[in-house]
Amino acid sequence: MSGGERIATNLRTLLILEAVANSTEPLSPTEINRHIGLPKQSIHRLCQTMVDEGFLIRDVYGKRLQPSPRTLKMAQRLLSSRQQNIVRHNILMDLSSNTKETVNFVLPEPDGMTYLDRVETDWIFRVELPIGSRVPFHCTGSGKCYLASLEQKQRDMIFSAINFEPRTENTITSAKQLNIEINKVAEQGFAIDNEELFEGMVAIAVPVRDSEGRFLAALAVHGPTQRLTHEILMSYLDMMYDGAEKLAALHS
Repeated sequence: MSGGERIATNLRTLLILEAVANSTEPLSPTEINRHIGLPKQSIHRLCQTMVDEGFLIRDVYGKRLQPSPRTLKMAQRLLSSRQQNIVRHNILMDLSSNTKETVNFVLPEPDGMTYLDRVETDWIFRVELPIGSRVPFHCTGSGKCYLASLEQKQRDMIFSAINFEPRTENTITSAKQLNIEINKVAEQGFAIDNEELFEGMVAIAVPVRDSEGRFLAALAVHGPTQRLTHEILMSYLDMMYDGAEKLAALHS
């Protein structure tokens, strides 16, 4: 790599770790720098900083560098996180296989709910909401589940920031109406989107909680009204609660 002076400092440390990780033997700063191209003083200073901070350790001769236990543990955790994502996706796939509909894993963000993972239905006729899509709190099953997990003071703060402009004829359009709906969701343990976000789309969502009962995410199933009725959505609840428990176990 050339033009080392133009590499941001935080990226330089990552490139050093990458060079060390790609080698089967410990490397000297000079050997590491063959992959990066920094000034000699810079590479030695950065390597020493990474030793001081515990990301690299010196070999028995004190001249060459290798990953520290701290770095190896970090790598293991990154791999574990990837494996966790695979397990999570398999849970969604299993639920989608049983319901024959699209299944979503949705997280709260400051301005709405974000689709972190999903499994699409095999049906040609479906509602497209790709990973990364952000939807409102007040007119989605996942958003209602999140709001139901909050104390009233927290809810009121969010209510005050919501634009209650109707998305459809069924969209809740006032804080008072929404609070009644959220209390209902909190009592029953699930939420329904009855064509409130999009006409012709319904959904059901349940919360995923950690071991202390705190809201982590929502597990949701959605599809077109041509296939899904309220009764069919309700028939998915046991499977969804089971899926939510399995997802929660990944974070225990």
